[in-house]
Amino acid sequence: MEPKEEKTIVLIKPDGVKRGLVGEIVSRIEKRGLKIIALEMVWATKEQVDGHYPKDVKWIKRVGEKTMATYDKYGFDPVEELGTDDAEEIGKKVRGWLIDYLTSGPVVKMVIKGIHAIDMVRKLVGNTVPALAEMGTIRGDFSVDSPIAANKGKRGIHNIIHASENFDEAEHELNFWFSPEEIHDYDRAEDDIMF
Repeated sequence: MEPKEEKTIVLIKPDGVKRGLVGEIVSRIEKRGLKIIALEMVWATKEQVDGHYPKDVKWIKRVGEKTMATYDKYGFDPVEELGTDDAEEIGKKVRGWLIDYLTSGPVVKMVIKGIHAIDMVRKLVGNTVPALAEMGTIRGDFSVDSPIAANKGKRGIHNIIHASENFDEAEHELNFWFSPEEIHDYDRAEDDIMF
Protein backbone atom coordinates (compact mmCIF):
# COMPACT_ATOMS: atom_id res chain seq x y z
CA MET A 1 0.00 0.00 0.00
CA GLU A 2 1.12 3.53 -0.78
CA PRO A 3 2.11 5.14 2.58
CA LYS A 4 0.11 8.31 1.78
CA GLU A 5 -3.05 6.20 1.33
CA GLU A 6 -3.08 4.64 4.79
CA LYS A 7 -6.33 5.02 6.75
CA THR A 8 -7.10 4.78 10.44
CA ILE A 9 -10.05 5.27 12.74
CA VAL A 10 -10.37 7.80 15.55
CA LEU A 11 -13.20 7.84 18.04
CA ILE A 12 -13.51 10.81 20.35
CA LYS A 13 -15.00 9.07 23.36
CA PRO A 14 -17.91 10.42 25.41
CA ASP A 15 -15.64 12.17 27.93
CA GLY A 16 -13.82 13.98 25.08
CA VAL A 17 -17.12 15.08 23.52
CA LYS A 18 -18.61 16.16 26.86
CA ARG A 19 -15.48 18.17 27.70
CA GLY A 20 -15.65 20.08 24.40
CA LEU A 21 -12.39 18.71 22.99
CA VAL A 22 -13.68 17.78 19.51
CA GLY A 23 -12.36 20.96 17.85
CA GLU A 24 -8.98 20.70 19.59
CA ILE A 25 -8.56 17.08 18.49
CA VAL A 26 -9.63 17.75 14.89
CA SER A 27 -7.23 20.71 14.78
CA ARG A 28 -4.29 18.65 16.01
CA ILE A 29 -4.96 15.94 13.43
CA GLU A 30 -5.23 18.41 10.56
CA LYS A 31 -2.20 20.44 11.66
CA ARG A 32 -0.18 17.21 11.53
CA GLY A 33 -0.88 17.06 7.80
CA LEU A 34 -3.41 14.25 7.98
CA LYS A 35 -6.78 14.36 6.21
CA ILE A 36 -10.14 13.76 7.83
CA ILE A 37 -12.08 11.97 5.11
CA ALA A 38 -15.14 11.04 7.18
CA LEU A 39 -16.61 12.50 10.36
CA GLU A 40 -19.87 11.94 12.23
CA MET A 41 -21.29 12.15 15.75
CA VAL A 42 -23.21 9.07 16.88
CA TRP A 43 -24.60 7.69 20.12
CA ALA A 44 -23.83 4.02 19.68
CA THR A 45 -25.84 1.22 21.24
CA LYS A 46 -24.29 -1.57 23.30
CA GLU A 47 -25.01 -3.97 20.43
CA GLN A 48 -23.11 -1.71 18.02
CA VAL A 49 -20.12 -1.23 20.32
CA ASP A 50 -19.99 -4.97 21.04
CA GLY A 51 -18.79 -5.39 17.45
CA HIS A 52 -16.07 -2.76 17.89
CA TYR A 53 -14.14 -4.59 20.61
CA PRO A 54 -12.47 -7.92 19.83
CA LYS A 55 -14.09 -11.07 21.15
CA ASP A 56 -11.18 -13.44 20.71
CA VAL A 57 -9.90 -15.15 23.85
CA LYS A 58 -6.32 -13.95 23.31
CA TRP A 59 -7.37 -10.27 23.37
CA ILE A 60 -9.72 -10.79 26.33
CA LYS A 61 -7.02 -12.60 28.35
CA ARG A 62 -4.50 -9.85 27.56
CA VAL A 63 -6.95 -7.25 28.91
CA GLY A 64 -7.48 -9.38 32.02
CA GLU A 65 -3.74 -9.80 32.55
CA LYS A 66 -3.19 -6.04 32.26
CA THR A 67 -5.96 -5.48 34.81
CA MET A 68 -4.46 -8.05 37.20
CA ALA A 69 -1.04 -6.38 36.82
CA THR A 70 -2.61 -3.06 37.79
CA TYR A 71 -4.16 -4.62 40.90
CA ASP A 72 -0.81 -6.17 41.77
CA LYS A 73 1.06 -2.89 41.25
CA TYR A 74 -1.23 -1.04 43.66
CA GLY A 75 -1.56 -3.87 46.19
CA PHE A 76 -5.18 -4.83 45.60
CA ASP A 77 -6.49 -8.38 45.47
CA PRO A 78 -8.44 -9.13 42.25
CA VAL A 79 -10.39 -11.89 44.00
CA GLU A 80 -11.52 -9.45 46.68
CA GLU A 81 -12.28 -6.73 44.13
CA LEU A 82 -13.74 -8.81 41.27
CA GLY A 83 -14.44 -12.23 42.73
CA THR A 84 -11.85 -13.99 40.55
CA ASP A 85 -8.20 -14.05 39.53
CA ASP A 86 -8.89 -15.74 36.19
CA ALA A 87 -7.51 -13.46 33.44
CA GLU A 88 -10.17 -14.43 30.92
CA GLU A 89 -13.04 -13.78 33.36
CA ILE A 90 -11.54 -10.42 34.35
CA GLY A 91 -11.00 -9.55 30.67
CA LYS A 92 -14.69 -10.20 29.98
CA LYS A 93 -15.67 -7.88 32.84
CA VAL A 94 -13.34 -5.13 31.57
CA ARG A 95 -14.67 -5.54 28.03
CA GLY A 96 -18.16 -4.94 29.45
CA TRP A 97 -16.95 -1.81 31.24
CA LEU A 98 -15.45 -0.53 27.97
CA ILE A 99 -18.76 -1.07 26.18
CA ASP A 100 -20.61 0.79 28.95
CA TYR A 101 -18.12 3.67 28.71
CA LEU A 102 -18.31 4.00 24.91
CA THR A 103 -22.12 4.05 25.05
CA SER A 104 -22.39 6.53 27.94
CA GLY A 105 -22.70 9.48 25.54
CA PRO A 106 -22.13 10.48 21.95
CA VAL A 107 -18.85 9.75 20.20
CA VAL A 108 -17.33 11.45 17.19
CA LYS A 109 -16.08 8.90 14.69
CA MET A 110 -13.53 9.82 12.02
CA VAL A 111 -11.55 8.25 9.21
CA ILE A 112 -8.08 9.75 9.00
CA LYS A 113 -5.94 9.34 5.90
CA GLY A 114 -2.33 10.18 5.28
CA ILE A 115 1.25 9.09 5.35
CA HIS A 116 1.65 6.40 8.03
CA ALA A 117 -1.73 7.50 9.43
CA ILE A 118 -1.95 4.70 12.00
CA ASP A 119 1.41 5.45 13.62
CA MET A 120 1.01 9.23 13.25
CA VAL A 121 -2.37 9.26 14.98
CA ARG A 122 -1.16 6.92 17.75
CA LYS A 123 1.72 9.32 18.33
CA LEU A 124 -0.69 12.30 18.55
CA VAL A 125 -3.03 10.42 20.89
CA GLY A 126 -0.41 9.21 23.39
CA ASN A 127 -0.29 6.22 25.73
CA THR A 128 -3.58 4.57 26.71
CA VAL A 129 -2.74 5.21 30.36
CA PRO A 130 -2.97 8.99 30.79
CA ALA A 131 -0.20 9.14 33.44
CA LEU A 132 2.18 7.53 30.91
CA ALA A 133 1.13 9.75 27.99
CA GLU A 134 3.70 12.37 27.10
CA MET A 135 2.81 16.04 27.50
CA GLY A 136 1.93 17.39 24.07
CA THR A 137 -0.18 14.34 23.23
CA ILE A 138 -3.97 14.49 23.45
CA ARG A 139 -4.13 12.16 26.45
CA GLY A 140 -1.06 13.71 28.08
CA ASP A 141 -2.57 17.18 27.87
CA PHE A 142 -6.22 16.46 28.68
CA SER A 143 -6.66 13.19 30.58
CA VAL A 144 -5.95 12.47 34.25
CA ASP A 145 -7.72 9.14 34.82
CA SER A 146 -5.83 6.04 35.96
CA PRO A 147 -6.22 2.29 35.52
CA ILE A 148 -6.55 1.64 39.24
CA ALA A 149 -9.24 4.33 39.67
CA ALA A 150 -11.09 2.84 36.68
CA ASN A 151 -10.70 -0.72 37.98
CA LYS A 152 -11.86 0.23 41.48
CA GLY A 153 -14.84 2.01 39.92
CA LYS A 154 -15.52 -0.97 37.64
CA ARG A 155 -15.39 1.18 34.51
CA GLY A 156 -13.23 1.93 31.48
CA ILE A 157 -10.38 4.45 31.72
CA HIS A 158 -11.64 7.89 30.70
CA ASN A 159 -8.87 8.65 28.24
CA ILE A 160 -10.72 10.84 25.72
CA ILE A 161 -9.91 9.12 22.45
CA HIS A 162 -9.48 5.82 20.63
CA ALA A 163 -7.13 5.28 17.70
CA SER A 164 -6.63 2.05 15.77
CA GLU A 165 -3.55 0.22 17.03
CA ASN A 166 -2.46 -1.53 13.84
CA PHE A 167 -3.41 -2.18 10.22
CA ASP A 168 -5.74 -5.12 10.96
CA GLU A 169 -7.56 -3.21 13.69
CA ALA A 170 -7.86 -0.15 11.43
CA GLU A 171 -9.30 -2.26 8.62
CA HIS A 172 -11.86 -3.90 10.94
CA GLU A 173 -12.89 -0.57 12.47
CA LEU A 174 -13.10 1.19 9.10
CA ASN A 175 -15.54 -1.44 7.83
CA PHE A 176 -17.37 -1.55 11.17
CA TRP A 177 -17.95 2.19 11.68
CA PHE A 178 -18.28 3.48 8.09
CA SER A 179 -19.87 2.59 4.77
CA PRO A 180 -18.00 3.50 1.57
CA GLU A 181 -20.56 6.27 0.83
CA GLU A 182 -19.62 8.06 4.07
CA ILE A 183 -15.94 8.42 3.10
CA HIS A 184 -14.97 11.42 0.99
CA ASP A 185 -11.42 11.64 -0.26
CA TYR A 186 -10.00 14.91 -1.58
CA ASP A 187 -6.69 16.67 -2.17
CA ARG A 188 -5.45 19.02 0.54
CA ALA A 189 -4.13 22.31 -0.75
CA GLU A 190 -0.63 21.67 0.63
CA ASP A 191 -0.25 18.04 -0.55
CA ASP A 192 2.26 19.08 -3.20
CA ILE A 193 4.33 20.94 -0.62
CA MET A 194 4.37 18.20 2.04
CA PHE A 195 5.16 15.22 -0.19
